[in-house]
Amino acid sequence: MALVICDMSISLDGYVTGPNASRANPFGDGAGGLHDWMFQNPIDEDRRLLDDAVAHCGAIVMGRTSFDKTVNEWGPGGPVPGTPNFVVTHHAPAQAHEGYTFVTDGVASAIEQAREAAADRRVGLHGATVAQQALPLGLVDEIFVHVVPLLLGGGTPLFAALGSAIELERIATHASPAVDHLRYRVVS
Repeated sequence: MALVICDMSISLDGYVTGPNASRANPFGDGAGGLHDWMFQNPIDEDRRLLDDAVAHCGAIVMGRTSFDKTVNEWGPGGPVPGTPNFVVTHHAPAQAHEGYTFVTDGVASAIEQAREAAADRRVGLHGATVAQQALPLGLVDEIFVHVVPLLLGGGTPLFAALGSAIELERIATHASPAVDHLRYRVVS
């Protein structure tokens, strides 16, 4: 069965976007550098981790906010071309979007559909809200955060609304000049 992995770049103070994130400003104020480790002269280890995530991705589950803010940048097929995307939403858009399935009956249903589509590959969670909904339900197998040396002071926190403590077991850590990669298994 597919592993469900929350794989996100975050600021040192835990934000995945800065303040004032919108469709016109998808990462929010001051947060453009959250993904520089992937695009601005990544070292071999950074590149290897990114290539591994893309190569093993079988499906993506994202929230409607993530979809709305970034669909124009990704275009048809989403962030990993050829990989099915499941968007958790209260209301599906009237217009169909190639590569996207809109799921209106909750995050558990979206993850179940993504696991089926992914087969033996991984399901990637995209967006803080989806992770915050899936973690307390026990639907996340691993958390992989890429901690960027940046303090945003506000924005969208990755782990704001979990409701209770979640125990983690460290799997791996890697450091590069631009980012610290931290990987955990969800224990409870």
